[in-house]
Amino acid sequence: MIRVNFWGGGEFLGNLLYFWLIINHKIREMDAGKMKEEIRKACEVLREGGLILYPTDTIWGIGCDATNEEAVRRVFALKRREDSKAMLVLLDDVGRVPSYVEMPDVAYDLLEVADRPMTIIYPGAKHLAPSLVAADGSVGIRVTREAFSRGLVERFRRPVVSTSANVSGEPSPRCFAEISEEVKRGVDYVVDFRQEETANPAPSSIIKLGVGGEIQIIRK
Repeated sequence: MIRVNFWGGGEFLGNLLYFWLIINHKIREMDAGKMKEEIRKACEVLREGGLILYPTDTIWGIGCDATNEEAVRRVFALKRREDSKAMLVLLDDVGRVPSYVEMPDVAYDLLEVADRPMTIIYPGAKHLAPSLVAADGSVGIRVTREAFSRGLVERFRRPVVSTSANVSGEPSPRCFAEISEEVKRGVDYVVDFRQEETANPAPSSIIKLGVGGEIQIIRK
């Protein structure tokens, strides 16, 4: 059999791969630059006590400085949510968790083996806005591994509130396109990153820990 190579053999394929790698690298550089700029803008708003709408490791969330009581109350007002219904906060590193809660040893083991987002409700909350703390003194914290939310918390250097971007009683939006105009207008900054995604991410698992390390599974 005679094979005719119309494409210049391996040289053409090599050049094609080279140009594809170059283009792909440029796209990643542009995305990284945009993400960095959006993190900077979002942090400025958070430092002023403002509210942001931002992508997280699960669904889009409404966020604010988790140590700012006035900002937290604005989130409750926007969601029309009772103060008794606590909201969780995001951190960027396991090592920072003990700064805000009593962290039983078992929590380290749980976070180490977690293969998807995990929210842990810890006892003994401290240094957080009072409205975030439940009546029993607990608060939910998730250590995010998603690039944007992790970079945001890392740069902000404080925990950031993360609560679903909807008014209480309405369905949680599965992507940015499903977020209501009321919520978008109610925040001070809408992050311009990952808005085009249409995936339906799974919610985090939720585990509650007792002072002695007792484990209660709220949501698998």
